[in-house]
Amino acid sequence: MSRAARGLAALVMFTSSLGGCGPRAHIPLRPIELRGSLAQTDSGAVLAGSLAPILYLQRDEVFPLSRAVAVLHPSKRVIAYHLLWRDDVHGSWIPFTVPTDQEVVWIGYDSSNVPTEVWTYWHGVILHTAWPGSQVAINVQWGKHGSLPRGIRESDLPKTQSLNFYYAATRFLLPDILLGRITRKGPIGFYHSYARYRDFSWPMLLAPVLDAIVRTADPRQVLKAVFGDYSRKPNWPPGMSDLSSFVERR
Repeated sequence: MSRAARGLAALVMFTSSLGGCGPRAHIPLRPIELRGSLAQTDSGAVLAGSLAPILYLQRDEVFPLSRAVAVLHPSKRVIAYHLLWRDDVHGSWIPFTVPTDQEVVWIGYDSSNVPTEVWTYWHGVILHTAWPGSQVAINVQWGKHGSLPRGIRESDLPKTQSLNFYYAATRFLLPDILLGRITRKGPIGFYHSYARYRDFSWPMLLAPVLDAIVRTADPRQVLKAVFGDYSRKPNWPPGMSDLSSFVERR
């Protein structure tokens, strides 16, 4: 065994032995009663279920989707789908970090309740694209769960936030990935090709796993009740809140 391989093996064993240290996810039990939650037969709940996207995961994903909440805007034709993944492959060992991974997909629709546009949260920016009235489909990045509208051109992504960049990060941030095992079980890296990294072939229907559907402009209390501590990503896309950083898909 080479020196590098021995060092990697030693680091894996060391971090695995430190499972009692660092922040851990404490996701609350699903509330039996949630203030503002819509009944399953409510027209808003039916709409949120019908427009819920299909998520396409990378097939080696290890962190499950733990919670999902749909939020209908009370005055605009937009529904936010807040997703809580069990963890993020990077940075989970850092003290006082939020030990879960919240992501958001927003779907705009017209007067006939057909989807017309999609926004997604992608590592600090909001991606936006028109959507041609069909079932919304979202690609979910391995380990970090950034959400990409399916079919988006990768050249439209910021250079330092491209899939290629994050694939490279699975190599140069390998110590960070391994340190994540201090706080929870997780991968020891991504040892596959770039083609496999961007192979989003594991479909997941979101509608059946929605934990709550509400109608509100400010979902923070609802998300706190369902998610516990979470990252507080934007509630709404640009034009509906104080946001200015987004990338338009041409």
